[in-house]
Amino acid sequence: MKSKYVILASALLISVATFAQKDQIKAAEKALKKGEAQEAATILQGAEYLVTNAADAEKALFFFIKGNTFLELANKNIDTDKNLSIAAGAYQELISVEKESGKVKYSTQAVASITDIKNKLINGAIADSKVDKHSESAKKLYNAYLLDKKDTINLYYAASTFVNSKEYDKALELYNDLKKLNYSGKGTNYLALNKVSGQEDLFANAQERDRMVKMGTHEKPTTEVIPSKRGEIYKNIALILVQNGKIDEAKKAVSEARKLNPEDNSLVLTEANLYLETKDFETYKKLIGEVLEKNPNDADLIFNLGVISGNANNKADAEKYYTKVIEIKPDYINAYINLAALKLEGEKAIIDEMNKLGTSTKDMKRYDELKAKRENIFKSVIPYLKKGYELDPKNEDVAKTLLNVYSALEMTTEYKALKAKM
Repeated sequence: MKSKYVILASALLISVATFAQKDQIKAAEKALKKGEAQEAATILQGAEYLVTNAADAEKALFFFIKGNTFLELANKNIDTDKNLSIAAGAYQELISVEKESGKVKYSTQAVASITDIKNKLINGAIADSKVDKHSESAKKLYNAYLLDKKDTINLYYAASTFVNSKEYDKALELYNDLKKLNYSGKGTNYLALNKVSGQEDLFANAQERDRMVKMGTHEKPTTEVIPSKRGEIYKNIALILVQNGKIDEAKKAVSEARKLNPEDNSLVLTEANLYLETKDFETYKKLIGEVLEKNPNDADLIFNLGVISGNANNKADAEKYYTKVIEIKPDYINAYINLAALKLEGEKAIIDEMNKLGTSTKDMKRYDELKAKRENIFKSVIPYLKKGYELDPKNEDVAKTLLNVYSALEMTTEYKALKAKM
């Protein structure tokens, strides 16, 4: 007989708790409608412990009110990041409860609110990056990804931003996540100019964009191919591993990536850059050669070979590569600059020898020979420096170097004309 009273007492306790919870949820909802979100949050915190044993309908309502409450606090700029996180968690709990119960009442609104929070996080991340708050930006981008894991671009941007904040271990963790997902980021952007805003709008597909152009709201449709980011991802994984002294792991990571993606030339470049970082120039040139076989007119690749040859003190090859770059792409400014710099490197040895000479007839003769040789170097770089200045008149280093050359050659007219432009 006593056991029946115990069961009855327990039932009464649950019943009282249920009523208490309902009252608190209603009170929180009422406070929220009155614009008193902070009061609503306080009420909900007091009811949190009762949710575990509540019916699914009450649970869903609780999480819905909680999500709305903390989103409202975030909208009022009160602990924005923290409250956006709490709101998102509440909405996700709500969706989970309704999915399990099979009764959907608030999920549609919750999904819309989660999308709103995601957009707020992304916009906040962009704002943070603009003021060099890269760590905060990266965390927001990662949280945006956690809210919508189908939108993997946010995981990629989060990893890249952690690199900017020099949080390399965290970046490596996210890059490895991208690697597991075999993320490439390759795609196509369909754009058209909005006649009202004057800004380019992005469309989901070509058909939607073309329809808006026909309607007359947009003009100047363009299609932008987004290249694969896989090479960059593996490159950054490798560079972080190299920085951590794990060179063999870095090489293994890139090698595995190439096996999985044999047609992705960007990965060959990544592996080549890894050998460049470890100063294995021969392997670098071999790998670059593989890519050049498929892309013999890739100006960037050939330019990199020029840089490597220059670093290896192979000036003849460096000059050959830079000249090839200019043949392929006549406006490749860095090829002109590097060619000039390559030739000017020879000046130091000449100056050093000139400074050691005495005043004997033999030394004076040698001095004149070296002086003529130095002048020939200066004359040889003028075309490259002039072209570099023509391509980029704001490049102070190019302009100053050209001024110094004119001065050394006593080309007064050219010196004054260039000086007047600066």
